Amino acid sequence: MIKAETIKEVRDQVKAWRKEGLTIGLVPTMGYLHEGHASLVDKAVSQCDRVIVSDFVNPTQFGPTEDLSTYPRDFERDCKLLEEHGASLVFHPSVEEMYGEAAATYVEILNDMPKRLCGQTRPIHFRGVCTVVSKLFNIATPDKAFFGMKDAQQLSIIKKMVKDMSYGIEIVGCPIIREDDGLAKSSRNTYLNEEERKAALVLSKAVKLGKEMAENCEKDAAKILEAQKDLIEKEPLAKIDYVSAANFDTLEPETQVKSGTLFAMAVYIGKTRLIDNFLYE
Repeated sequence: MIKAETIKEVRDQVKAWRKEGLTIGLVPTMGYLHEGHASLVDKAVSQCDRVIVSDFVNPTQFGPTEDLSTYPRDFERDCKLLEEHGASLVFHPSVEEMYGEAAATYVEILNDMPKRLCGQTRPIHFRGVCTVVSKLFNIATPDKAFFGMKDAQQLSIIKKMVKDMSYGIEIVGCPIIREDDGLAKSSRNTYLNEEERKAALVLSKAVKLGKEMAENCEKDAAKILEAQKDLIEKEPLAKIDYVSAANFDTLEPETQVKSGTLFAMAVYIGKTRLIDNFLYE
């Protein structure tokens, strides 16, 4: 596996692969990889000749009070996982390499999609996401890019950006990967102590409850949301950021359950903010 730290290294390698007629997949990550990331790499390897994984903690998507400085990092461990799963190249740039001196250009969606759900309390987050993903698309020029469904709002927004900007890249959404007890895999799970780890199961329990209600023909989204909130509020360590129903493609609020309705939540367990969701199809 190639380890690249500069944009030029990636571009030169992509150019060589293109001369061979090879297809390229991209898996954008912020590192500290787990089985959820591995599943994205596996999917990319199954669909593309060469797979590039970015390993970069992107500062532009963190607010001033968020966990940029403490976000977990372990590049050596990441490389071992990526080699085991068949990645062709890992791109591990510095902040200076990605943004340069006095960078002042951002990619931003100006409708309400970035303001909903997580955007209610993380107002600059999706501007940072769109900017860094746009840069990665320009650097790697992939045929396909792979994103996890756990970050459902991010996936929806990236699809919108790709369509609006005519990127010509296929965006592949991949299922949430969970621990044996149901907790969605997340790099931030490492923040949880033993008591908080047990309490965090309330998210997946609320997802399971909502999914069962929807599959049992409950069409009133408000009733499902109320049941989910009631369950979460019974956990003393949990504090709800939001529990919402939205159209997956537009992120507009939904009142009736139908194909494409996303039930998404963000919940603080102690000081750690976790997300989870399910999509009714």
